[in-house]
Amino acid sequence: MYSILFDTVFRRMDPERAHEVAFALVRTVGAVPLLRDVVQGALAPYLGRGAGGPGSVEVLGRVFPAPFGLAGGFDKDARGVRGLTMLGFAFVEVGTVTAHAQPGNERPRLWRELDVRGVRNRMGFNNEGAAAAARRLEALRSTSAGRAVLVGANIGKTKVTPAAEAAGDYATSASLLAPFADYLVVNVSSPNTPGLRDLQEVESLRPILVAVREAADVATRSAGLPRVPLLVKIAPDLADADVDAVADLVDELDLDGVVAVNTTVDHDRGPGGLSGPPVRPRGLAVVARLRERLGARRAIIGVGGITTAHDARDYLHAGADLVQGYTGFLYQGPFWAARINRSLVRHPEPRLHLGADAAGASGTGTSTRSGDDARAGATGTAGEGTQR
Repeated sequence: MYSILFDTVFRRMDPERAHEVAFALVRTVGAVPLLRDVVQGALAPYLGRGAGGPGSVEVLGRVFPAPFGLAGGFDKDARGVRGLTMLGFAFVEVGTVTAHAQPGNERPRLWRELDVRGVRNRMGFNNEGAAAAARRLEALRSTSAGRAVLVGANIGKTKVTPAAEAAGDYATSASLLAPFADYLVVNVSSPNTPGLRDLQEVESLRPILVAVREAADVATRSAGLPRVPLLVKIAPDLADADVDAVADLVDELDLDGVVAVNTTVDHDRGPGGLSGPPVRPRGLAVVARLRERLGARRAIIGVGGITTAHDARDYLHAGADLVQGYTGFLYQGPFWAARINRSLVRHPEPRLHLGADAAGASGTGTSTRSGDDARAGATGTAGEGTQR
């Protein structure tokens, strides 16, 4: 059914316009509590089983009801979190959010690559700014149902901010969003903001991560909340030695983990980063390398080219604790996330990277909570994950 709709309607529309129309529909349904609950109950019953149900994953000090979530980039302004979880995503990563509102790059800036079932974009972090996203997340967290939803916040650099002032720019976003997020992601890997990927170099990245950690800690302490986990998102185009260097920095700064990978510029299809199936081989290789380098004590979220439950399992086998997708949503339709998560919950993958040392591996705490409990007050975060 969706393939017919895609071929006859969405494929004929400008890709960005098609996204806006589809997302508006998701938000509309998600805003009606009774209708939302009926749809979610039919598509994603695993979301209503509470913390610790079959197939759930304990990682980052939270209990995720299933392993598969929505990657950053789809809901840039935290407008439709409840509508997206309604469709079966176990968690939603909003953003990329910047400290200041910005329009992004000029249109056109989004293209379908139909022959590889991919998407190419040069969006440029178009968003309404961290303050606007924080207000929406605060409203989400004002209800018990909203507090139970697991939400990550992906933050990037404002385009007009000089690289020398990047740390302060990221810190501004972190301070606004940390009280409402289950985890933060520092995005230094988008190819569509000039000079951003240069910030992946360890000497440039270190002060950013330190500033974000400090700003997030001040914000959560002031709100009487536990420390929010912090991860960094990296590109598939990093050389292996640079992947190792980022992993070593994560260990040095005692961060909670890594999101791997972003879009690739290793293509000849035009401007922007390419996502979808072409990214998967490198994504799997980077996740496996990170797991070998980091051991069990850090969380890894695998993303890049996931279309089927089998693709998601490949990332879990490579060492990911959680997995994310985005491009497949455009091609597979509204039931895609639920279809993947139902498979992963029905037949859970063993956490093969968790050895005998995992139980005592994390020095930052081992308590695991549902999203609601995590914000109600507890201690520390945990990098290592287990699936039940």
